[in-house]
Order: sequence, then C-alpha cells, then structure tokens
Amino acid sequence: MSNELNHSMSLAKPEANNLSIKQKIAVLLGVIGLFILTLALLNTQFPNKGLFLSISLGLITVGTIIFAHDAYLTKLEGIKNDGVWFKSMSSRGILGWVTGIVLTGFYIVLYFYPQFLGQGQNGEANTGLISLFDPLSILLSGNPASQWFVYGTLYTVAILIFGYKFMLKYRHNRYQQLRTGSVMFFQLGFAFLIPEFMSRLNESPDYNLPYYDLKSMWPLNYYLFDGWSINGLLSSGNLGLMMLLFGIASIFVISPFLTYKYGKRWYCSWVCGCGGLAETAGDSFRHLSSKKLSAWKLERWLIHTVLVFSVVMTTAMIYTYLGKDPNKFWLTRSTFLLGVGILLTLVFVITMVFKRNELDKDARYGAIGYFVVIAALFIMHYTGTSDKIFLIKSSALRSAYGLYIGSIFSGVIGTGFYPILGNRVWCRFGCPMAAILGFQQRMFSKFRITTNGGQCISCGNCSTYCEMGIDVRAYAQKGENIVRSSCVGCGICAAVCPRGVLKLENGSMEGRINPNEILLGNDVDLMDLVNQK
Repeated sequence: MSNELNHSMSLAKPEANNLSIKQKIAVLLGVIGLFILTLALLNTQFPNKGLFLSISLGLITVGTIIFAHDAYLTKLEGIKNDGVWFKSMSSRGILGWVTGIVLTGFYIVLYFYPQFLGQGQNGEANTGLISLFDPLSILLSGNPASQWFVYGTLYTVAILIFGYKFMLKYRHNRYQQLRTGSVMFFQLGFAFLIPEFMSRLNESPDYNLPYYDLKSMWPLNYYLFDGWSINGLLSSGNLGLMMLLFGIASIFVISPFLTYKYGKRWYCSWVCGCGGLAETAGDSFRHLSSKKLSAWKLERWLIHTVLVFSVVMTTAMIYTYLGKDPNKFWLTRSTFLLGVGILLTLVFVITMVFKRNELDKDARYGAIGYFVVIAALFIMHYTGTSDKIFLIKSSALRSAYGLYIGSIFSGVIGTGFYPILGNRVWCRFGCPMAAILGFQQRMFSKFRITTNGGQCISCGNCSTYCEMGIDVRAYAQKGENIVRSSCVGCGICAAVCPRGVLKLENGSMEGRINPNEILLGNDVDLMDLVNQK
C-alpha cells in the first residue's frame, strides 16, 4: 500500500500539469530551436546560415505540432482548458512573469535598439540574429534582412504553428476552424509574402510603393496618408493609384459595409494580424483579461482617446502638405478642415438623433470627443503652418504618435504583456481600428450574440474565457442579446459553453438590443414577448 497522500480536494486529476513523454520531447525540440536563435543572437558564426535557420524554425514547428497532437488528439473533441489556473505559465506564476519580461525585453530591443540584434549600421553588413535571416530575406525580396523582417518571420511562424495547435484544440467547432484558417492565410499572404515580393517592384524606377502589410487600413495604418506614402503611391502608376483608392474605399465603403453585415469580427477575428497572434499564440492567456468594472471604464476612455488622437493626427498630417492658395489648389487647407468638420458633424448629429437613447450616458462621452476634435481643427486652422501643428513640429508629433501608440502600446505592452494582462491588451485598450469598428458595430451592425437563458447553468466558462473582459454570463442569465462595441466576435464564449446557450448571428436590426431592466412575470406578457422574438 502506498504511503503517499493525495492532498488535493479537486475532483479533477490533481497531476493535470504533468507533461507526457511525447510532450517533453516536443518541448526539448522547441528549446533546441530557440537555442540556435540564441546562439545567433550571441553572434555565433554558422557555416550555413540558411541551413541553421531552417533547422531552428523547423524544430520549433515540429515540437509545437508534436505537443499539440499529444495534448488534444489523445482526448475526445470538446472544451480543452484543463488546469489553466494551475500552470505557472497561464496563471501569472513565475514562468508567466519570466515569459512576459523576456517578451517585453525583446520588443524594447527590436523597436529601439536593433543594433543589439545585429542590424547593420551605416551600410554595414548584418551580424548576430538578423544575419541568420539574411538568406531567407534575399530569397524573397532580394534584400538583406532587417529587424522588421526578422520580426515578421517569427510573427508569421508563431501564428501558423500556434494556429494549427488552436485548430486541434477547438476541432469540435467549425467556426473556430474557419476563422483561424483565415487569419493564418492573411498573415502568411497579405502581411508577409506579398509585401516581400512587392518590394522587388521598388527596384524599378517606376515604383516607390509603401507596400508593407497590405491588409492594414486607417486608422490602424496611421501612415497611409503621410506625405511620403501619398507621393510614393501617386508616383507608382496605376498600381499605386489603385492601392490609394482601395485605402480610401476601405474607410468609407468596404469596412462599414462588412461591419454592417458581420460586425467587427470580419476584421478583428478573421483578418487582423494583431488579432491573429492574440487568438493563436495568446490563446493560453485569454482568461487573464480583467473582468472588473474599473477595467471596462478604463477601456472605454483609453481606446476612444487613442481614436480621437488618431483622427486629429491624420487630419494634421494631411494638412501639412496641402496648399493655401485656392487659385492654385482645388483642395486647400481651409477646405480640407471644413470638410473634415462637416463629416464629423454629420456623424455626430445622426448618432445623437437616432441612437441617443441606446447610448444613454455614453452619448455625453461621445459629445466630449466630438468637441475635442472640432476644437483641435480650429486650433490647427489658426496656428498651423507648413511644418508646425499646435505650435509643435509636425514631424515631432508624428514621431511621438508612432513611438507611444504604434510601438510602445501596440508592441511592447500589447504583446509583451500577454502572460500578465491577457492576450487582447492592445485590441481592448488601444487599437483605434477596434474603436472605430466597435462604434459601427454598436450603431448599425446586424451582428449580435443571442442567448438562451433557460439553458444557462451559470458555469461561468463564457465570462472566464472572454478575452475582451465582457461578463457574458450576466447576459446569458437574462437571455439578453450581447451587443457590445468591444466584442470581436471570436466565438470562444459559444465554443466553451457546455449547454449551447450562445449563438453568433447576423439578424435583423429589430429587437437587436434588449432593455437592461430585469423583466418580472407581472410586468409583461411573457408569451407575447416570446412570440415577438
């Protein structure tokens, strides 16, 4: 008889954290692959860089596949989140903190100190880690690697291998399979391979295209309307003009139409690279997103502040290279600012007239944002010059926006803090694209998540695994439709529900948003209410 005592009070297997033999072998393969990258970082001179890069990425990929197969294919289909709160990596334990610090450190070096990764300075050849990627970069674009190529390669590999792992984990859910395949396709093709191939076009004097990450749109692609970008597009013939027109159409036609039909999920969960990494490599951390009311309040203020900043910065960016003389230019600075003001006023008035009751006190916050932008336009008109906006050099403002929003927020914090704050920090608190799509989703989209309160057993899985911090269970218990600006339509709440309470739908606008009051039996004819629905 064994003398060992089992002190666990859990009904589940207490040794759930233990790795099997196959999983240990898989981890070993992945560690060896990372070790090769580490050696390159330490400036080890490999005899055949292309071969060692292939071995490194191959070992990481094979290790992840073996681990995923043993973790999920040895079990029945269904929800697989066993022991997430008991693993150091996924419960803010020591391993989680170490991983977060390492990731954050990597992003800081990548953005601000690329020379430590081996980026060649002043025309010098690459060394270290970046030089290991030179053969692949030369193969695709004909140019030596940069820190952004290294990042793009690792980013794409992460989405592909963890996307495969994700598809095995949720193989019982067709929706998860399709959307994961979609983000893998867009990342590999539109964000990585096609831009690298298009860079070869710029070797011709006929092209000067700002080609990187073709699926990015304003306001996420905040540099689309910068002077160098516009000049490059207009000087690249029909292809450049087509890309510029597509960028404009995506803002005013394509994006609103798709959001009306399918909600913001068409982009945030099916196309976006930031969302793709969050859903795949960040899946193990989705339960760490804060569900506190204070986090929700911070989210609303912060993300919409970034959106207002993006609108002002983009307007200021275009303003700097427009002319003043109406006899020489059909679009002058004054005309442009007036047009922006009229457009924003129309949006504001229409929203207040038709959606004020639904927005409730949020209407006041929207009014504050509107008047801040209008005030900024007036200040810009009376103080702006060809090189200064708000009495500050325009280049300094653009650099500040790129540094604090594009680099520190989206990269260092947004991804580096996965193991600490959850996998959608950037999407939830800082992404201006998520903010503007969320506004459209809340105002006029047909998308909603319907609930069947009679089937809800209040297990809390839906709220726990909502990466956007939404208390889904509160809606499900009341049988209320979920229509939230922050919801990215990932569908995980429905995938982890053991009772099939939740369903992602694109229905009519009628009855889309339910009242928040709890309905009592003597207040309403319940059968009549059911028949109306």
